[in-house]
Amino acid sequence: MGPNFSLSGAGKWLGLVAAIWVQAICGNNYTFANYSDALKSLMSLTQLQLNNLSVAKDVGKAFGLVAGFASDCLPTSVLLIIGSVEGLIGYGAQWLVVSRRIHPLPYWQMCVFLCMGGNSTTWMNTAVLVTCMRNFPKNRGPVSGILKGYVGLSTAIFTDICTALFSSDPSTFLFILAVVPAIVCLTATFFLHEIPTPTSNPSQLRQETLYFHVFNGIAIILAVYLLAFDITGNHGRVLSLAFAVGLLVLLATPLSVPLYSFISKPLSDSDIERPMKVSLLADQPKTTTTTKTGVELQYLERKRPSIGEDHTIVEMIRTFDFWVLFVSFLCGVGTGMCVMNNMGQMGIALGYLDVSIFISLTSIWGFFGRIASGLISEYYIWKFGTPRPLWNAASQVLMAIGYIAMALALPGSLYIGSILVGICYGVRLTITVPVASELFGLKYYGLLYNILILNLPLGSFLFSGLLAGYLYDAQATAVDGGGNTCVGAQCYCLVFVIMALTCVVGLGLDVLLAVRTRNVYVRIHESKRAIAVSATDCSSAKY
Repeated sequence: MGPNFSLSGAGKWLGLVAAIWVQAICGNNYTFANYSDALKSLMSLTQLQLNNLSVAKDVGKAFGLVAGFASDCLPTSVLLIIGSVEGLIGYGAQWLVVSRRIHPLPYWQMCVFLCMGGNSTTWMNTAVLVTCMRNFPKNRGPVSGILKGYVGLSTAIFTDICTALFSSDPSTFLFILAVVPAIVCLTATFFLHEIPTPTSNPSQLRQETLYFHVFNGIAIILAVYLLAFDITGNHGRVLSLAFAVGLLVLLATPLSVPLYSFISKPLSDSDIERPMKVSLLADQPKTTTTTKTGVELQYLERKRPSIGEDHTIVEMIRTFDFWVLFVSFLCGVGTGMCVMNNMGQMGIALGYLDVSIFISLTSIWGFFGRIASGLISEYYIWKFGTPRPLWNAASQVLMAIGYIAMALALPGSLYIGSILVGICYGVRLTITVPVASELFGLKYYGLLYNILILNLPLGSFLFSGLLAGYLYDAQATAVDGGGNTCVGAQCYCLVFVIMALTCVVGLGLDVLLAVRTRNVYVRIHESKRAIAVSATDCSSAKY
């Protein structure tokens, strides 16, 4: 049993590495600003028309519900293949247009291909998150932080590679978005699977925690490496090539964890087979039926599940807590999507000719927000039973400050705003993933996740397509050949103010959710403390 455990344990960690690689190429939806200006000039679009293209891209996420349903009946490998093929077609068509290999397509056709590109990531994300959350059910916060952290770095990885090797050429950038994710996803199909290994004994939980620290350390080094490249200005050809090679080495470094897991001494049989004495929610009602009468069983079947238990989708959407979570998520990610979709025009309006630095800053600091929020929220649950939604509330405060800074349009305010919005956007995505599973269970998690992700296209439509598009065009002047442009602080000032007020609304909702769910987190806290005590007792018994 020992060798088999070692092999299955290493396979689980190898699957996580494959998931990390997939997430590292899943941020292509956030790279629209890298090539949006090329699309605007090539197709002679107004800002409203351009923003509606970005909305079409984000609407693709609405069809992620299909991926959610499919995750219950299709293996992980099939989900990855569907996503890779769809992305290849969606971004490949955009590359053909921007590289002028074909004439510009009609506007509605471009919307379709952007929608396909946006939808491709929902298949990848669903495959990765559902599989890894089930493989590591006792470490949902760290898993979410690591995976979402690499999504945050994805934009910077694509942007910096293209800057280093191809001088930020938009057509080459789109070619990379089309081809690289397809290759990575097809590779991941061989390694990423659900692996039912025992994870309930204290020794394994300590080992998992140690490995997660290693993954976090590698990710932080990667983020600092990308940040150093961004802030050191222009680089020569040799340094750029060296940077690209170093980046690939850092992306391959997580393989050291499954390799170590495979060659290290396996745990003893007694450790493997020791049953867990405490569930995640210690006082969750049992489903024992041996002592129940028929009347009692009918009553239990009709009884709605409590918050913290598995919910069906219908049961979930009938709860007040779900809608509080849904709307608060919209306030954060909807406004964040507006900034990321319009960063190209925001930079130009404030006098910056090259906005790639702001795109990378948003991505890299988004990573730090994702990693830090996953670790910190998990620690405070273990230590004090702090409700995880409180960290979403804190992010709303910082995000509102970022929008006010950008509205003032002072020297350097776009740098400050990019960093703060990136951090808070990362926090929201990372915290909401485990919160949803902790409140509504893992049984239908694939579909639940994609219902929450509906906020991305909805937020993009409300804040980017409508708010930013209309207000920008109201300030813009027409240019020869079609389209328009706007220069000055007034272009987005009112947009930033409205989004700051939206964050205040989100703050109130997050605090409300934290208050309403505090008992759930008290139970999780008690469960984790009990496991820690059990681990200490086991260690003492060995000596």
